[in-house]
Amino acid sequence: MALRSGPLVVVAAAVLWGTAGTAGAVAAADPVPLAAARLVLGGAVLASVAALMRSRRANHQVTARGKGRVPWGQVLAAGAVAGYQLCFFAAVQRTGVAIGTVVAIGSGPVFTGLLSWLIGREPPSRRWIFATAAAIAGCAVLVWGGVSGGVTGGADPWGIALALLGGLLYAFYAVVASQAIGRGTESAIVMGVMFGGAAVIMLPVLLVTGAGWLAHPRGLLATLYLGCATTALAYLLYGRGLRTTPVATAATLALAEPAVAALLGLVVLHEHLSPLSWGGLALLGLSLAVVALPGGAVSGPAERVPAHLGSVP
Repeated sequence: MALRSGPLVVVAAAVLWGTAGTAGAVAAADPVPLAAARLVLGGAVLASVAALMRSRRANHQVTARGKGRVPWGQVLAAGAVAGYQLCFFAAVQRTGVAIGTVVAIGSGPVFTGLLSWLIGREPPSRRWIFATAAAIAGCAVLVWGGVSGGVTGGADPWGIALALLGGLLYAFYAVVASQAIGRGTESAIVMGVMFGGAAVIMLPVLLVTGAGWLAHPRGLLATLYLGCATTALAYLLYGRGLRTTPVATAATLALAEPAVAALLGLVVLHEHLSPLSWGGLALLGLSLAVVALPGGAVSGPAERVPAHLGSVP
């Protein structure tokens, strides 16, 4: 049962990520300082959880081989977590919301599949390739169909390059986390190291861009939700999902995020979806169902049970 629940846990994380846009709209803050505050708070929570777990399990470490060593891969991944945020917002500023979002979020699963293939030496299945391509297409149609005139901004080459770099950075930290978890490191500790480090990196960004808006109740409450729910809790769930879900599959399932964001915009913010967007939403949902069904995993071992899992997801 744990093996089958992995994709569901990843989708639960994506659902939380999908609520971030609505919460951000409530905060009434600029996107960069808001993202920095979210990452600083969420990273601090994850680092605290990791420290607590590490102290409790000090006498029976899961990976004795790595005991006492600095997890340099996870430290580098912390830089990737922070870099993704900065690349994403810089890309959106240059290319507009539609292009920046589709390129950054859509390229993530592709890069993740390629990195998993290079590291794990197992090619992705045709089922994953076709389902992921369909999910990315659905995501693109959903986002583009909801923008008046189809596209905002221009196809700025540097903006697209930044969006692609963001997708690559996301893939890098997802694969690093998956590899560490697969070797037996507790998922909460892996996320704590990565996001705790990212919080340290993003703190100066928050201070430079200004944090005065946090003094207002709306800004503070929105940030608390973004940091604790859409970052800390979401990545704890995502880490648990990575215990039994191949990272390429998890990256594709994470495309549920824009679908949730669109539905919340419809219900909470009273936005409207065009017929084209509804078609994209349906295609995206169907594709994710295909990936999540048993036998849809791929890129890396299809059903992996790390040594510490004798008894997650």
